[in-house]
Amino acid sequence: MEETPNTSTPRVDPAPGTAPVAPATKGLTDRAKDILLKPKEEWALIDREPATIGGLYTGYVMILAAIPAVAFLIGMLLFMPRISIPGLSLGISTGSIIAGAVVQYVMSLASVYIMALIIDGLAPTFNSQKNQIQAFKVAAYYPTAAWVAGIVLLLPQLAILMAIGSLYGLYLLFLGLPVLMKTPEDKKVAYFVTTLVIAFVIFIVIGQISNRIVYGGMF
Repeated sequence: MEETPNTSTPRVDPAPGTAPVAPATKGLTDRAKDILLKPKEEWALIDREPATIGGLYTGYVMILAAIPAVAFLIGMLLFMPRISIPGLSLGISTGSIIAGAVVQYVMSLASVYIMALIIDGLAPTFNSQKNQIQAFKVAAYYPTAAWVAGIVLLLPQLAILMAIGSLYGLYLLFLGLPVLMKTPEDKKVAYFVTTLVIAFVIFIVIGQISNRIVYGGMF
């Protein structure tokens, strides 16, 4: 006689010859809203979801990362003061603004990849699981607040407000990193801080290079 599992909830097995049904992935709007408003519950859900690097990029990162880039482009073109004097050009040229927006967008996409490599590479150091897909999930979703807040770049004078979104993004990273990478409680803070320090150094260097190429070191 086959032994019946001791559980109060009946188990529903897939039909013979079929694969188990994976949990459904949320749409972009619902995912962005829930990661911002109820991050603890959302990270737990993200942890269980199937994902691919390509899917994370095309279904989420490439769309949300465009918000600050497009807002920057529009805001700078409309409100950046430029003075026209015969034979002399003061301010930032339209070409430089467009180039800056493109570089900003490309760097946002690249930063997700770099951040995922850092998270995955550091995992064994902090007794966490080394899992490329889980690392990419963390890197793809934690910047949500900064990307959404990027809409303020429509008014360059309000750009400082984007810092609030970035700070909240760090909070999202702190919450999601140990959940997805299976980090022990006593290693959570060290893993988070080390990831931030390494990422900060890398992104500062990249940002300086981009600034010099596009704006001649103006910013």
